[in-house]
Amino acid sequence: MMEYNFDSRANLERLKKWKFHLLIVVVVAALASIIFSGPRFITPMYKSYAIVYPDNIKTYSKESTTEQMIQIMQSQDIVDSMIKRFNLPEHYKVNTHHKYFKTELLRLYRENVRINKTSYEAVRIEVFDKDPDTAKLMVDTLLNLLNKKIRRLQKEKFGELAAAYAGQMKRQRRAMDSIKSRLRELGTQKGVFEYDYQSQQIMKAYLGAVDGNPDKVNSKEARKLAKNMGQYGGELVQLVQMLKEEAAAYVRVKLSYELEYRHVATNVTYTNVVTHPFVADKKSYPVRWIIVLVSVVAVFAFAVLVISFWERKNRLDS
Repeated sequence: MMEYNFDSRANLERLKKWKFHLLIVVVVAALASIIFSGPRFITPMYKSYAIVYPDNIKTYSKESTTEQMIQIMQSQDIVDSMIKRFNLPEHYKVNTHHKYFKTELLRLYRENVRINKTSYEAVRIEVFDKDPDTAKLMVDTLLNLLNKKIRRLQKEKFGELAAAYAGQMKRQRRAMDSIKSRLRELGTQKGVFEYDYQSQQIMKAYLGAVDGNPDKVNSKEARKLAKNMGQYGGELVQLVQMLKEEAAAYVRVKLSYELEYRHVATNVTYTNVVTHPFVADKKSYPVRWIIVLVSVVAVFAFAVLVISFWERKNRLDS
């Protein structure tokens, strides 16, 4: 069994001995990596990105609004809208007749469209594409689709609440109308319309204190009013109190209705764009010098390893 004990002196001697061979290998590797990392073999990709903060978003769970915004942007209907709007099967050159073309298409989409949370609770949207204009337009479209979907979701929810408050207001108006109708009936038919004031006037009538002239007192009417007040006065007080309470409740519900309806009626946006997308003038991928460097280092290390094994094998065979 062979043992490999590498020492620095032996390695230096080996590099001196094989320096021309290694130089040729390195040059060939560098040329090959330069050629194969060119646009004929690797399509250059341009990046456009935006950084946005959520705004005006109603939370649905324990998720932060940032996480909620990411979930919405990654929802299938938005992905499908992006695929349809930019004709991504043709753009990404995916064979639509292939059995798993949708899986491949979604893989390419997620590879080229990246949505992540930043350390400052913002959302970074990055789009890579072979066309810099398309990359920028895709970021803009994604933000537009996000605003439309959140607006639709919130209009649905706020609309449900507004409809519930509107129904409650309608019921309270009917209740107030019923109370007012009964108060009107007590006033027109029974002469009972204001408990405190009428009670005082009845007392004055009985004491003969109207204008200080007892001859002007209509005792018959006073007795009739006193009887009605005794019979309907409690109901009058109760109805007046009920009307006040219903009116106060109606105002509270109306304020809530107006708050919810405002969300339904207005078309606000749901993102604060900190960094707007722009058309890149320099490709982001591939970075050719990194490819060349990694290729040269890898080939050089492999060549040294092969030479070392070859020399040791020769020594053992001889």
